[in-house]
Formats: sequence, structure tokens, C-alpha cells
Amino acid sequence: MADSSMPLLTGSWIVAGLVTGYYFIRSSAIWLLLLVSVTVVLIFWLIQTLRKGNGLSERRVCVLVLGDIGRSPRMQYHAISLSKHGYSVTFVGFLGTKPHQDILRDDNIQIIAIDDVKGLKVGPRILTYATKVIRQSLQLLFVLMKMDVQSYVLMQNPPGLPSIAVTSLVCSLRSTKFIIDWHNYGYTIMAITHGQEHPIVRVAKWYERFFGRFACHNLCVTNAMKKDLEKNWGIKATTLYDKPPLIFKETPVKLQHELFMRLAKMYPQFQSGDGNVWCETERTAYTGHNPTDGTVTRTPGRPVLLLSSTSWTEDEDFSILLKALEEYEGFIKRGESLPTLVCVITGKGPQKDHYRKLIDTLHFEHVKICTPWLDAEDYPVLLGSADLGVCLHKSSSGLDLPMKVVDMFGCCLPVCAIHFSCLHELIKHEENGLIFKDSWELAQQLKSLLSDFPGTESRLGFFRKNLRASGGTRWDENWDKNVLPLLTAPW
Repeated sequence: MADSSMPLLTGSWIVAGLVTGYYFIRSSAIWLLLLVSVTVVLIFWLIQTLRKGNGLSERRVCVLVLGDIGRSPRMQYHAISLSKHGYSVTFVGFLGTKPHQDILRDDNIQIIAIDDVKGLKVGPRILTYATKVIRQSLQLLFVLMKMDVQSYVLMQNPPGLPSIAVTSLVCSLRSTKFIIDWHNYGYTIMAITHGQEHPIVRVAKWYERFFGRFACHNLCVTNAMKKDLEKNWGIKATTLYDKPPLIFKETPVKLQHELFMRLAKMYPQFQSGDGNVWCETERTAYTGHNPTDGTVTRTPGRPVLLLSSTSWTEDEDFSILLKALEEYEGFIKRGESLPTLVCVITGKGPQKDHYRKLIDTLHFEHVKICTPWLDAEDYPVLLGSADLGVCLHKSSSGLDLPMKVVDMFGCCLPVCAIHFSCLHELIKHEENGLIFKDSWELAQQLKSLLSDFPGTESRLGFFRKNLRASGGTRWDENWDKNVLPLLTAPW
């Protein structure tokens, strides 16, 4: 750590020299010349010190997200892939949600937690925002300068303010290569609240375009975004589609039962009809275990398990799903032969309480809704146990794809998803799922897909068979093909 602190000490001497020299400048031109000369020498020496690495720095990568590490699956997958290829990974971000066990157990991955700092709570909103950005900049600058010299910094955007500017500065000082992984455009997310023409949105757009050009390499999530980056901002990027890791797969019925038994203790929606999970045969709403012979079977007449996951942000309008479920309830009450349904909506986020209050006002007989938060290890098990997925992600830029659908497809789970411009890069309508535009259309799709549930020859079964047959590339193979060559190419 002594080497890491030397540049900071040198910087302090430079500042002290400037202050001291101020008093001589006014009386002597010789002192002014001497001060400028010494300052220039010190600055050059500081830059050389910051750039100085060792043989180990070639195998060090900092993975940076100015957000919750546990809720940043793609960046976690990056860290795991880097570790598999022998890189020493420093993972910088907020520690709010528990990261995946593969991250926590990996000796090659060190997590450096940073604070989710706040701005001043007094004065106008712009002052609060400005002070937050300044505090974040100083914190990030300190963390990046203090760590050992890295060969690469791989940063998620958004959020990119102020991390793109700070990271590009540190990388230029330390001769580190800077890679941005473009998940979306931050300014388009801000525009949902403020509008496209708001001054702060226009500044954010300029900021991303200007500082984004300082990266040595760029990754992005769709071909549509790749074309947009190059056409409008002059940034060349490599498309790295989200692909599911091997943990996302269809769940054997025994593991389903173990998960449902745990969930039934906390959520009555998973309990059997009599509400008793501990009896001669352990039962849930979906599975039963006979302790005599150890067999686990699916419950006859079980409800449909409909699953959606969300970060409860403004780019997902869950009132669409709630209205569709209200229509579905109406179908059954009017005599349609449809199964009962349990809708599970997982995730955390700012609008969760708002929607939970709306859910509490609904009084359904044939539809049940619960909103659990699942551990990283349980989430893929639940996806692999579900019957149908619903995605309400509507890209703020129209250029990114919902990662939740990628994970659902990894579990061979058919999906109904709301339409936006580049969704066709992921969902093939009437092949692996359906695309809808409003709550009425979603309700009609639910009615059509579930009318002969749980029959294997249904449309739902047809979509699942197509997903099984297509197989698809997994994350490791995709990463090795598209990212590893960027890291191993000569400088």
C-alpha cells in the first residue's frame, strides 16, 4: 500500500508548494519561474508514478458499477468469467443486496464496497444533485487511485454520472485500459421523469456522448445499440448479448418441492388448499412429497405459476399486468374454463410499495399475487419451476433488452412481453413467446395460453418445446468469444 499512497502524498506536496509560492510570486519573477518549473517536474513525476505497475498488473481487472452489486447480474457474470481465466478481480460497487455465492466464494474476486452517498438535503433540487455528484466523484477517485494499478477497468453504464469521467481520468493517469459496458443510455432514463428537453437531460446526453469516447473498448447489449452508438456518437462497440449462465435451467420436481416448502412457510399463496404443509404427505399448492416411498409429484389441479421480475422502476408499468389479471378473473367468473393462477412478482425497487398498495385493494377469488424477494440462489430455481413469464420492461432508449427474459429462456420458460422497437432480437412472436401492447391484449394471451393448462400439447407446451430445441449459447461461451479477445489482444 506504500506505493499506492505515494502519488497522493506527492499531490499534497504540489498543492502545498503552490500555496507557499503564492507569497513569493508577487515580489519576484525568479520565484515564479522556479515555482512553475518545480510544479511541472512534480506533475510529470506524479503521472509516471501513477502509471507504474508490475507484472501482476497485467492480470488485474477492476469491475465497476455505481450501483448495487447484488442487483447487477451482468457485472457479476463478468467478474466470474474474468476469474475463470485467471484474472484477479476487484469488484467495486454498493453492497446492498447479497451477491451470488459464486462471487463471495471466489478467492480471485475482492469486493470493495462504496457508499451510496447523498447530496445536501437543503436548498433547491439542483444543489442536492450537484453535491451528490461531487461527493461521488471524490469517493470514486479515492477508491480507484488507492487500489493497485489495474490492466483494465470494466464499467457499467448507466449509471455513468460521474463514473465515466472519473474512471477515464484515472485510467489515463495510470495507463489502464478503460472498457464501458453500455446497458442503456442514462439520459433516456432521466428523460422518463424530466422529459427529453429538460436542461439536465440534455447535459446528461452531452456528458455520455463526450466522455464515452474516451473508452478503449465498448460493449453493448444489442445490435441496435451498436449501430446507434456508431451512427450518432462515433463510438464503435462489440455486441455482447445477455446469455443465461448454466444455473438457469428447468428445475427438477424434487428441487421445486423443496423451494415451495420454504416459500409456503412465508407466503400463503404457496400453501396447499388446507393450508397445512406438514401432514402425512408434505404438500404445497404445486407439489407433494410422500415420505413413505420418497416420491415427489405435482399436485393435480395445481394453479398456474405466473412469474415476473422487476426492479420496480418507472420504465415498467405494472398496472398493465394488474389490469390483465383483473380481466382474467372476470373470464373465470363469466364461466370460462380456466385454471386458478398465482402471480409471483420478484424484485426490489422504489415503486414496490406503491404497487403493493394497489395489489392490496384487489379482491380476487381465482388469482393470487405475492411479491417476494428471493436469494440469488433461489431465483433461478423458481424460474425453472414456473409455467409462464411476463415481462413489462419497456426500454427507455428502445435499444436494450430485458435480461429477465434471457434468464427465463435459459429455464425454457415461455414469455409474454410488452412491445418495444428492438425486442425482436430476443423474442420471436408465436415461436418462443408472445408480444403484447396493452393490458387487454395480455389478458387475451393469458386466456388463450392457459385454456388447456397443463396439457403438454398446448401452445404453452409448444413454446417450451421450441425453447428446449433451440438450446442457445450460454454466457461463458458468449463471453469467451466476444470479450476475452479484447483482453488478450496486444496493447
